[in-house]
Amino acid sequence: MRRANLLRCTVSAAVVGAVAFGFAGAAAAQDGPTTVDDIIVTAQKREQSLQDVPIVVTSLSQEVLQDAGVKDIKDLTILTPGMTVTSTTTEASTTARIRGVGTVGDNPGLESSVGVVVDGVYRSRNGVGFGDLGEMARIEVLKGPQGTLFGKNTSAGVINIITEAPSFTPSWNLEATAGNYDAWGLSGSVTGPITDEIAMRLYAARRERNGFYDVDVGAGPRTLTDDANQEFYTLRGQLLFLPNDAASIRVIADYTRRTEYCCAAVQVRTGPTYPFIDGAATGTGQRPPAPGNGALPFSRQAFSNRDTGQEIIDRGISAEANIDVDWFGGSTLTSVTSFRDWSTTNGMDLDFTSADIAYRNQDGEFRSSLDSLTQEFRLAGANDRLDWLVGVFANRENVTRRDSFYFGAAYAPVLSYQLSASLNAATAGAIPISPSIIPCFTRTAQTTLGLQQCLGTGGAIMGGGPSFAAGQSLRDNYAQASESVALFTNNTFHLTDAFDITVGLRYTYDSKRLDSLQTNVGTNGLTCAAGLANQGAIVGAVGATNAPAILGRLCLPWSNPFYANRARSEEVNDSEVSGTVKASYRLNDSIMVYASYARGYKSFGFNMDRVQSGVTPNASLYFPSEIADSYEAGIKTTLFDRTVLLNATYFDQTFSDFQLNTFLGTAFVVESIPELTARGVDADFMWFTPIEGLSFAGGVTYTDAKYGKFTAADLFNPANFNQLSLLPGNRSSFAPEWSGTASINFDREIGGGLRAGFALSAKYMTEYNTGSDLLPFKMQDAFTTVNGRISIGAADDRWTLDLWGQNLTDEDYVQVAFNGFLQGSAFNGPLNTAPGPYQGSYYNPSLDSQTYAAFLGQPRTYGFTLRFKH
Repeated sequence: MRRANLLRCTVSAAVVGAVAFGFAGAAAAQDGPTTVDDIIVTAQKREQSLQDVPIVVTSLSQEVLQDAGVKDIKDLTILTPGMTVTSTTTEASTTARIRGVGTVGDNPGLESSVGVVVDGVYRSRNGVGFGDLGEMARIEVLKGPQGTLFGKNTSAGVINIITEAPSFTPSWNLEATAGNYDAWGLSGSVTGPITDEIAMRLYAARRERNGFYDVDVGAGPRTLTDDANQEFYTLRGQLLFLPNDAASIRVIADYTRRTEYCCAAVQVRTGPTYPFIDGAATGTGQRPPAPGNGALPFSRQAFSNRDTGQEIIDRGISAEANIDVDWFGGSTLTSVTSFRDWSTTNGMDLDFTSADIAYRNQDGEFRSSLDSLTQEFRLAGANDRLDWLVGVFANRENVTRRDSFYFGAAYAPVLSYQLSASLNAATAGAIPISPSIIPCFTRTAQTTLGLQQCLGTGGAIMGGGPSFAAGQSLRDNYAQASESVALFTNNTFHLTDAFDITVGLRYTYDSKRLDSLQTNVGTNGLTCAAGLANQGAIVGAVGATNAPAILGRLCLPWSNPFYANRARSEEVNDSEVSGTVKASYRLNDSIMVYASYARGYKSFGFNMDRVQSGVTPNASLYFPSEIADSYEAGIKTTLFDRTVLLNATYFDQTFSDFQLNTFLGTAFVVESIPELTARGVDADFMWFTPIEGLSFAGGVTYTDAKYGKFTAADLFNPANFNQLSLLPGNRSSFAPEWSGTASINFDREIGGGLRAGFALSAKYMTEYNTGSDLLPFKMQDAFTTVNGRISIGAADDRWTLDLWGQNLTDEDYVQVAFNGFLQGSAFNGPLNTAPGPYQGSYYNPSLDSQTYAAFLGQPRTYGFTLRFKH
């Protein structure tokens, strides 16, 4: 029966996928849905009408995705209220957030709170979902914990991507694109039968584009004067086997390679360290400060003397088999097997200035890799009163990270300028600002008097100790091996024709082992060691208040001798029970109400970085698991002869031990925040109008996401509290209070064998903070982005010409703001007791000397796309 149905329904590859794998129904048909009933989703691992699923799901058809110009998960945000996707130092560091909750992805030891699933295969890092996703049949965004069916690391939601499957009806398509920034792209696919039982689909794409930033390279050695360019290709091959009437097998292999320059950052506030940076650079070292060191106007002028190249390779193979069996009155056995191999090799200008302060070379010593083997079995069946599913999931994953750090020639003088400037202010000018005072602190057997005399002359006398020299200072290796096994079940009891109860349960066992070797290269660790040996003299000369900051700057992680040949091994096992209970009641054919509880689980991990408290390396790199508890109550309505969808849901989510990864200007710190709550309302609207081919859609999310009150004693590492002291009781980052989307799509025949259409998509977000430490200079004002497309083509779709634009209003906005490397300090004690928004924190605006940089959103892009189909 399965084979007969497939062969009878091969009008398009989307329909083959729908029947063979429960993927899409009419929602994936070429012309998109025409009534609410056509919107089919697989949010509960079975094909259901969107309006019958007691979950908040944004379902986006192939047509809507194409009209909005969606190629990857970052493009997806314009269609999804309550969702943001950002990238930072590399496109591999891509982070998705839903309802203000997500995990910054710069550290490969961190798995995401928002899971990405492509054709049934879980991707454990968001970065592997960033790229050309190929021919998409549909994308579903599931909001809230999905820890029963989609796995352990989906505590905030799931992005479920379903691509086109092979078809037994021969066809091909070709797409050519050209746009501003010298953008061009070619893609195409071919599908059809190989034999009566085997069909294939092959997709290939190549895309290039110049960068969005103008780069001042100073004295180099960098020569490329733009950044954030695009250059990648993708290959994706599929086979669909129909060995008999009861079985189908789909095999997918894909390969993507990106060789690009990404990502430079620009200063959004230049602090009082500007003269030191500028003096150490050839030409202007960074953007000059605004009056009073205030916020700078928006600009895409970047400064970088070192290369920011990235090479990302993502490849994998998966096989999904579906077999109809006679067990338990008739059921379907599903097996999903996958292997993925992903790696990224990067170069980095750490300071994002044209001064040669610090960098990482793209020489293979700064890279991350991940390989993952997964196996899932599901057995599902149904009768008049029960839809049941049981399954097992196993995953073996290896993550490696290599880290390397280079001092530039300007590192020592810039640091010396900053230290002497701080002492100059503390001593009313008695100590001059100088590029040469570091040897004062490190001279062998330095005395208090000798240090005072040396500082008083700016290092001209009584110096002679070691300082920081240009060159490599560390070479670290981290290897994490993890194994995970889960047993799960999800069952819907149809108690009456109108009343359903769904019960889901998942038991997950995780085991992870980290082996690390941290090694120092060169002699720069001697500078810290000499400073520590002179600690008594330093306290005597500059006082107990100033001494810790000086020693801390001499002993930053990349110049700390305590990391020399430091081998560490840690192994942790953990288990968790997650699940859900949902009740839905259909008042009539048009209205369903529901309520639910769900628990999500995000695995513990290890921080693959140098982490220290003061100058002492942390004994453990472990951070605990994150737990999410969510309550929802909603209504789904289908109105006006099934042409209008209007849904609304109230949600109340609490995250315990929320895994926060934050950059403090010198290093990343992972800390478990005791509590994060997110409460609000999701609402969605869709209208298939009486006018042929015209539809409207939109949504709005109101979110009140806040950290709970906590003190240093509540943190896993109390020493982190100072620089997280703005968090307690305040709105979390990337959590706009209001987020709304709206789109209009029109497409119909106009006579003469032609077809015409247009589409507009817009998203509005109120202000939110783009920094995980909530510093005020990292706020992004409310903004709106708009994408548009005008199409003309043949009525039979043999050719189509699209004129398109993204960010049509050229909206200026920040993706992520962060503390500039070795450029001042924001958190300067003591505890702020002054009335106002910063009371109780270690932040005082009058003491903020920090320079802030940011990764920016894309500017306006436009062009045309010509498509041919046969």
